[in-house]
Amino acid sequence: MPTDLMILARDLTRNDPADLDLTDPVHLNRTHEVADALLESGADQDQLRQLESALITTADEIPLLLHVAAKMAVSRRVLQNLKGPAHLSVVFAVYKEHQRILPPDQVAGGEDFLVRKVNQLEWLFSGRDDLTWDMIVVDDGCPEGSGRIAQDIVEEKNWSDRVSVLFLADAIAAGDPVTAPLKTPDDSRKGGSIALGMWSAAQTQRENHVIVFTDADLSTHLGQTGLLMEQILARGFDAAIGSRREPLSVVIKKGVRNTRGKLFIYLWKRIIDLLPDVVDTQCGFKGFEASAVRAIADDLLEKKFAFDIELLIKIRLRRYDSIARVPIAWIDSEALSTTTDIQPYLPMLQAMVGMYRAYLSPNDDADDFAAFIEDLDEPAWGRLVENIPEQITQREPAEFGGFSGVSADELRDAAGL
Repeated sequence: MPTDLMILARDLTRNDPADLDLTDPVHLNRTHEVADALLESGADQDQLRQLESALITTADEIPLLLHVAAKMAVSRRVLQNLKGPAHLSVVFAVYKEHQRILPPDQVAGGEDFLVRKVNQLEWLFSGRDDLTWDMIVVDDGCPEGSGRIAQDIVEEKNWSDRVSVLFLADAIAAGDPVTAPLKTPDDSRKGGSIALGMWSAAQTQRENHVIVFTDADLSTHLGQTGLLMEQILARGFDAAIGSRREPLSVVIKKGVRNTRGKLFIYLWKRIIDLLPDVVDTQCGFKGFEASAVRAIADDLLEKKFAFDIELLIKIRLRRYDSIARVPIAWIDSEALSTTTDIQPYLPMLQAMVGMYRAYLSPNDDADDFAAFIEDLDEPAWGRLVENIPEQITQREPAEFGGFSGVSADELRDAAGL
């Protein structure tokens, strides 16, 4: 990496704040300005990746927006070098997002996320007419009318040629096969709507079509989408999954959920042995080649929060060496979060037991852990979280694929069963 590229990067952000406020348009616009300046330096893809790596080594000494901008710059350079034509579909679900979808001058904590997501894609794809995109917003049965608000914004902005809003309730009523066995939107929590959006996007035959699902909030800047598209279109993977647990990942996460997350990963690793190299199954930033979506999305067992891992299981069963892990920048968005208090770890684990039994060959160790997970209720889970063995808390999740040193019986004791 040329020394002057690092000097440029530091000079560009010398006066920027250390943190990045997802509700502040000025902060978000700065990521675009800095990424543009890095690209205008003439740095090629390899040089920008070297900058990205160098910044990781000084993570606490530079503004967060520089980390994000560096990944955006790599992503856009990748797309500039990508052979077209190609098309991207971006899918996300909305549930009780009626405040976060509004701009911050209308509601405290508002992210104006639909407008911001469109702006991010417009920035990423500018200058390449042969690279196109569309966006699908799916209302997951929101009682506050998030989907209707999104529709109003689309109409106001004249975006109907690129942005569409679907309602899970309508698809269930129409008997769309992808919604089975849902009876009402209450039977879904995100998974049913993401499956509907991906399935709908895949019905249109397009050349070099990538379908990405993300979260409604701004935790993951869509300017990074080129990093996923590269793995699928240039390197032949069926899926490219954003990961917050790679050496080059940049993660700002608030709260005290780390040890609970480690327990979650340790447990699912004991029953799902098909994904030894995957650690971050729940990052809301995953891309799939469209024909793979057509092959796997219409008959998912899980319509709630564990749908991610079922998609990965089905992708890997279809073609083993088909999943690429992509380090991303991810900033926790909690101001108006709809999931902070849900704590769905136990229901997700119990859904994964169903996946184990439906898709994988049984073995004695996995059977023991599956039975343990099925026996857990919320009080027992709470006791277990308070008594996680140190052999789990003191290890990094990347080690759990090859570590099984805590038995199901030991965890039963910790849970008071």
